[in-house]
Parts: sequence; structure tokens; C-alpha cells
Amino acid sequence: MDKTAASATQTLLFDVEGMTCATCAVRIERVLGRQEGVEKASVNLAGASASVRTSDDVDVTALTSAVDKIGYGLTLHEGDAGRDVVTMYSEEERQQRQRFWVALAFTAPAMLLHLFGPHAMWNAIAQWVLVTPVVFWAGAQYHQRALKQARVGAANMDTLISLGSLAAYFYSLAVLFVGGVVFFETAGMIITLITLGKVFEARAKGRASSAVHRLLELGATQATVVTESGEKRVPVEQVIPGDLMVVRPGERIPTDGVVETGSSTVDESMLTGEPLPVSKTVGNEVVGATVNQAGRLTVRATRVGADTTLASIVRMVEEAQGSKAPIQRLADVYSARFVAGVLLVTLAVFGFWLFAGDSVGTAVQIAVSVVIIACPCALGLATPTAVMVGSGRGAELGILYKQAEVFERAGEIKTVLFDKTGTLTTGVMTPQTIETYEDRKTFLRLVGSIEVASGHPIGIAVGLAADEEDVELTEPSELKTITGLGVFGEVDGHSVVAGTMPLIVERAMSGMERWADVLDQAVAAGQTAFYAGWDGQVRGVVSVSDSVRPQSAAAIRRLDWLGISSELVTGDNQRTAEIVGEQVGIETVYAHATPESKAKRVGQLQEKGQVVAFFGDGVNDAPALTQADLGLAVGSGTGVAVEAGDIVLLRDDPRLAPVAIELADDTLRTIKGNLVWAFLYNTVAIPVAAVGLLSPTVAAAAMAFSSVSVVLNALRLRRFKPFYLSLPDTPE
Repeated sequence: MDKTAASATQTLLFDVEGMTCATCAVRIERVLGRQEGVEKASVNLAGASASVRTSDDVDVTALTSAVDKIGYGLTLHEGDAGRDVVTMYSEEERQQRQRFWVALAFTAPAMLLHLFGPHAMWNAIAQWVLVTPVVFWAGAQYHQRALKQARVGAANMDTLISLGSLAAYFYSLAVLFVGGVVFFETAGMIITLITLGKVFEARAKGRASSAVHRLLELGATQATVVTESGEKRVPVEQVIPGDLMVVRPGERIPTDGVVETGSSTVDESMLTGEPLPVSKTVGNEVVGATVNQAGRLTVRATRVGADTTLASIVRMVEEAQGSKAPIQRLADVYSARFVAGVLLVTLAVFGFWLFAGDSVGTAVQIAVSVVIIACPCALGLATPTAVMVGSGRGAELGILYKQAEVFERAGEIKTVLFDKTGTLTTGVMTPQTIETYEDRKTFLRLVGSIEVASGHPIGIAVGLAADEEDVELTEPSELKTITGLGVFGEVDGHSVVAGTMPLIVERAMSGMERWADVLDQAVAAGQTAFYAGWDGQVRGVVSVSDSVRPQSAAAIRRLDWLGISSELVTGDNQRTAEIVGEQVGIETVYAHATPESKAKRVGQLQEKGQVVAFFGDGVNDAPALTQADLGLAVGSGTGVAVEAGDIVLLRDDPRLAPVAIELADDTLRTIKGNLVWAFLYNTVAIPVAAVGLLSPTVAAAAMAFSSVSVVLNALRLRRFKPFYLSLPDTPE
């Protein structure tokens, strides 16, 4: 399964104005999708945004113009770290609340007048005077947007609200002076109750978007930069790579960088969710927005602005929130023709009641009820709000979902394959056995030089052994690494080889038999062991080991409890793999695995009909991460692994694997629940209104409640708690 994007494409984020329902989002998406250079467009109603994958040379002006022609506003998203959606919804809530209180102040007396004297002329005129500002001031937002849609031959939720309220208003005005029952108060209550729903909806949407808002707030606003004239406080936007920054205890680190002087502990909980501080000293990398706790640090800035880790996290969360889950397609198809269908049904209902002998007033009231209660707001909000809250909660826990479709795949996972080094184990190798008949320092110098140059954790351990014995290493003149097998190269004129038996055989090295027992003993002890030598002769054995992460066994137990099986796939030897498997609770282990064989094992399970996840952190895991239905990449691993994964875990805690799957599954259940409620609401409510069992006022209240209810249901995901933080009786 190829999850890589074309190299000549880019993803643009736009802010969208004027959307009010699922019909709006579908129309904008379709128009964008038809534009030249656009590969895929995804419009997020809840986030008021559009994510568009385009060719590099796309005409952005043509995109905005095309959307403008159908009555909506499209502006290219600005800012390095993302738009503050919470502020946007906070302002919307303020405006809608103002409209609501004004509308209520005029509508409430009109309701009382209607109840206590509806037949008197003065009473009807008083209602007219009171309701007119409600319909044409508080309701102007709906009429204006409906008019915009009408001009381009379209209709949306605003069309239904505008038609319903204006029909009640103008019918009452028509019969005001000729006698008959007026229901001005109905027009007023429609606007008032729907506006109240907009208040709650804006507040709930803001809460759904709050995760990104909280991430944005974490960034430092000022930095202390060392200049030729001394220390100077500057806005963090002015920091450039290479600047030297002073960070005092209690201050946030302004940007990503490397510690130049000093030592301290840093609170990285904003990044990893891990409450324990991390020790930092000279040469250690630090992340912008984390908090320096103890000592004074000077930090050399390496990544600033949009390139910082925080900005990347915000961008990834925004992209996930702006993407569309496949389950939403059904709702999109339904919504695309929904408003037109409702208008036809309304005309049919109006005609039916007239034909049945009822008064025009009764037919108008019933038709207005149908129009109002049919608004498809809940349907449009059902999926995006759940995705926003679920991905936001994930970011708070150190879990980044790249696309909304991940939520659907995660719930179907049957098997998780784990890499060993750096995932189930710490990945910090320590030297154990160094056996050789050569001079020990010569052995360490030659073997250590190619091992350290390889950059592999095993090589780092060999380098540590050389450093402990004051052996100075040299740079190899040639070097080649065979993933899963070993490394060879030229050091000081010697052809040096260090690796497993297949590599030794391939390089035609002799003398391996002499060291077989030594290697077997190391392997039996659960160590990673390999042969080493030069100039065609095996001259010794080196073994290293790392320790199992204390959280690994709990992660496997949780997956078992979820009904998901686990396998260990590693390039290490069979005995070491078995020992690690026994310690963490995995029975099925595959050793001596190459990158290709890891991906092949994933494919074998997929051929059996299983949905497979792979959990890894290295370059050699990238093929398997890409092949898997769900790739879980450790964020502290290599960039290749993170790029290939579908879910990025920001800290080296294997317990995040089951937590990511559980949260995704909970999000999917929430989406399904919202969609079921939205479909049932429209399926049941329209017939009930059509037979005259709902007044327009009740219909307006029900429509407002339906929109708010799906958002509130999605907000329950904010209370999701990882299993390891649950009550003691929760299975771990």
C-alpha cells in the first residue's frame, strides 16, 4: 500500500468564510476539486478551513476566485504556527450572543401578546413592530447569506432559515389588515432560537479547537539574544538560526536549539506528556516552548519560526483536523442534494394541506416547520468536530494523527508488529563482551572506527568501549552498512568487517569457527553479538546489550486486553529476540529480519485478511511502516520513520501504541454515533413536522439542539484517559 505523496505537490491551507452547513462544505469542496492543478480538496466545516493538495505551480488566485463565485470567501492561510480558531469562534460567540439578547428582548413581549390577545388589531400591530427588528436585524445574517446563494443558483441552511422566517413574517403581514390569524411571533422565535443555538455552537466549536490553541499559547514570545554589545531582549520572531540565546531558570526556551554552555533540567511535558524533567547539558538538543527549570543555559538556535518542533506539531494537528474521514462521504452525498430536496418536500406539504381543506395560515405554519427542522447542520458537524477533538486530545497526550482516515483504520487493527531496538527496548546499547587475540587497543581502534561511523546504536556502544580505554578512533576511508547484517570499510589501509555470520561469509572471512562458542555464549545470555576482523580474518567477538523499557510489558498486556495480538520483528539474533519477547509477553518473534523481510511479514498477515499496524523508529522500519495499514512511528526516531508513519508518538513509550489505537477507536465510535443521530434526526423530524405535529417554534428549538448535541458529544473525547492513568482495577 503506497502512502507516499507525489513529489511535485504541495498542500495549501485556506480559511473559509460563509459556511453554515454540510451543503456549503460539499459545494466548496467540489468547486475546488474541479480547478486546474488541484489533486484533492478537503473542506472542514467545524474548522472553517480547506486543505487543498495542488501542483507546485497552481494559481491560488484562480482558486479563491472560483470559490468567491459560489458565494463564499477563501483566503490563503497566513501565519507560521496556525490560525487561532478559538479566537475566531470566541468572536463569533460574542456577536451571536449580542444578536440573541436583542432578539429575545423583542420576541418575548411579542410571544406574550400572541398568547393573551391575538385577535385584536392593536395586538397584531404591536407584534409586527416588535418582531420586525428581530427578522431584519438579528436575522440579517441568514438573509444575506441566503441571497448570496440565490444569486449563484444555490441553496444552503441559511436558505431554509431565511425562507421559514420570512414566510411566517410576510404571510402575517399580508393578513394583518384584512383579518385573520397572524404569527409574527413565530418568525421572531425562529430567529431567536436558532441564534441561541449559534451561540452554543460557537462556544462548543471553540472548545473543540482548543487543543491547537493551547499549543500555540505554549510558545515563548521573547528571547534573550547575546549580541556584541551584550544581552538583548527581542521578539522570538526576530531570532535566526545561529543566534546564541540565554535561558534562565523558569523561562521557556524560545526556539529549538543545542545547549552551548550550562546544565539544567527541562520540563518537556508540553511535547511528550511526560511529567518528569529531562537533564540537559552541553551538546544536548532542546525544544522550543519547553521550560528550563534549574540552571542557566545558553542555547544556539537551530530551527526557528515554522521550522520548530512546536510549529511542526501544530501544523500536523491542523492537517489532521482539516482532513476528511472516508465515513464522511456518505454524509456528503446526502447533504449535496438535501436542501433542494427539502424545498421540494416543503412545497408538496404546503400543497397537500391546502388540498386537504386547511387554511393558508395552517399550511404556511406546517411548511415553515418542515423547512426549519430540516436544516442539515448536525450532519455537517458530526464528523469534523469529533476529528478535531480526537486529534487535539491526542496531541495533548503526545500522539499525532496525520490524517482523519487513520481513525477508521485504527479500530480494525488485529495485529501489531513491534521493532525491538529503541521501541520495546531503550535503544541505549552498552558494551558487554570484547574477546580478541589481537592487541585489544588495535582491535578497538579498527573495529570501533567503522562501527562509530555507521551511526548505529551498536556502533555507539563500541565507541563507548573504545572511549573507556582511551582508544583514539579514525575516520574510515570507505564505509558501507548492510542493514540488519553489519558494516565494513577501510580503516588505516585495513579492510575491516564487523557483523553477523551471513556478512562474514559474504566477505569471505576465515577463522569464524574459533569464535563460535564465545558468540553463542553471549547470545545465550540475551546479548547482541557479532564477529569482527580485518584483512580476511575474523579476529574477535563483540557483544552489546540494551534493556527492556519498563513500560513495554504493560503495552503488550493492554493490546492483549483489546484483543490485538503482538509480534516482535527484529534484525537481532533469535535468542535475544526470544528473551525480549519473554520479558514483555510476546510469543511470536522473528529474528535476523531485514527491512524487506519486516515489510514482507506485514504483507503476509495482510494476505490473510488481517489489518496490521507496525511500531518502529528506524530507517530500517520505513518499508514496514509504509506497508502496514497503520504505521506507528516514534517521534524521537529518524525523520524517514516519522515521515512513513500514519501516527507519530512524541515520546519513547510503547504504551502510547495501545493508547493511540484506543483513542482513534473512541473517536470513530463518536463519529458513528453523531452520524446516526444526525440521520435519525432528519429522517424522523421531517415527517413529524409534515403531519403538523410540530410548531415552527419547537422546530427551531429542535434544529438548534441537534447541532449543539453532536458537538457536545464530540467534546466527551476531551475526557479520554490513557489506561495507565486509570483506576487501579483497570486492566494494564
